[in-house]
Amino acid sequence: MNSPNPYAPPQAKVVDIVEDSDDYELAGAGVRLGAYLIDTILNAIVWAFLFAAIFMSFDHEHGAGAGIFWLLFIVGAIVLIWFNALYVIQNGQSIAKKWLGIKVVRSDGSPASLGRIFWLRNVVNNLIVGVFSLYFLVDSLLIFSDSRQCVHDKIADTIVVVA
Repeated sequence: MNSPNPYAPPQAKVVDIVEDSDDYELAGAGVRLGAYLIDTILNAIVWAFLFAAIFMSFDHEHGAGAGIFWLLFIVGAIVLIWFNALYVIQNGQSIAKKWLGIKVVRSDGSPASLGRIFWLRNVVNNLIVGVFSLYFLVDSLLIFSDSRQCVHDKIADTIVVVA
């Protein structure tokens, strides 16, 4: 009988993806730390406008100036979110990663999606930090491993490479 068996399970050819480490260069710990610090400072500036607006809203002498800080917070937050989302979608970069010439990709070198970077690298990581404060230290120290992957990189199956 040469006809295919209609009751046989489907057949698929499975091929392993071979990583070619020559395609990318892993970003160093120093440049990654620099990008983290720059992104943190940019976020802190925007949050400072929010806190200034809130505190000035309760101050009866300077309450009129609170509107300026509310405006600065709203504009700053929109600009920060816009550029970070734009750069992540385009090339897997935050503002600081773009400035420093590094980017986030999947561990096989393929582009990392906005959802993977936002949810797995950021939201899940921050939730774990919120529950286990020592996790931040462990996560940060793994940058010195051979793979240069922090825990949040392993969770998201990403690496940070030179752009």
